[in-house]
Amino acid sequence: MSSKQRFLSLDVMRGLTLALMILVNTPGSWSAVYAPLLHADWHGATPTDFVFPFFLFIVGSALFFSSRSRTTMSTSARLMKIVWRSAIIFLIGVLLNWFPFTSSLAELRIPGVLQRIALAYLLAAPIALFVPGTIRLVVMAGLLLGYWALLQLGQDPYSVTGSVVRQVDLWVFGADHVWQGKGVAFDPEGLLSTLPAVVTALLGFEATRLLVTAESRRKGLMQLGILGAVLVVLSLIWHPFFPINKYLWTSSFVLLTGGAATLVLVGLVLLEPWRGIQPVYRAFAMLGQNPLFIYVLSILWAKVLYMIPVGDVSAYQWIYLQFSELLSPKNASLLFALLSVAVMWLVAWWLARKRIVISI
Repeated sequence: MSSKQRFLSLDVMRGLTLALMILVNTPGSWSAVYAPLLHADWHGATPTDFVFPFFLFIVGSALFFSSRSRTTMSTSARLMKIVWRSAIIFLIGVLLNWFPFTSSLAELRIPGVLQRIALAYLLAAPIALFVPGTIRLVVMAGLLLGYWALLQLGQDPYSVTGSVVRQVDLWVFGADHVWQGKGVAFDPEGLLSTLPAVVTALLGFEATRLLVTAESRRKGLMQLGILGAVLVVLSLIWHPFFPINKYLWTSSFVLLTGGAATLVLVGLVLLEPWRGIQPVYRAFAMLGQNPLFIYVLSILWAKVLYMIPVGDVSAYQWIYLQFSELLSPKNASLLFALLSVAVMWLVAWWLARKRIVISI
């Protein structure tokens, strides 16, 4: 497999995942959303629950390629680069939570999607770069099993209010600085639940390593197909004992989503030579070339639309209301989300045309 092919499949998967992130994050109305585009209420998983883990998987996959291109750097220089990049991503995430900077800092949510990416990258990158292969697998297993053991310290290990995940966030951040979407202070991107998310990123690294270093493309894809299927089956076996749960980012959830991401990567590589799919691949690859920048822009796009008044409503609500005049509420909401994806794709297209890559 050529370097170009490897990067194409990676960019396509990254772009597809980013498009889905924008789609599920920007419905016209949260009261009118098709069920597959919502997260599971607690245990279990919907298609939407796979989107964020897929993005972390891609972070790990990209880490494999970046590790090969920086072999001449000293260990200290590589570690400083990891720390610096993590700090920047974390800070951007906090600022996004605060934007448009009118709310009180006393109620600022500190965790978030970018913050989890930053912390997972901060922990996963040194493991991927400096820990030998066999020991890496032991570390990954230790994180998943250790997290399972840690959760048993909670009064009601797998509940919203009784889990140790919530207690750690309350101790570290305080109730006013975490998500309140479940009616109580509980953050789905909390501190403790970042530990298994590190394994999600490492699975992306390992899957890419297996694919690239295999003796042949065919053998690599077979190995990955088996790995993906095994991870999914193991997650389903574990589920009755350690429920699949995105909010807690349980170890069974890591195996399920990591296995699914591996299988999707295999599918994308297999489809890559098909000429008829090339326009679609190019479209998603463009979106995947500046993923963090486009993600940040999509959040700003939604927040700015809420700030612009149009009559008695915001521009965000006004656009949705125009769509709802022609379509059912759910279809109008979906069309608004698709419009957001299209706007972000146009930005990505312009950046690709100008050959601009904005690294964060």
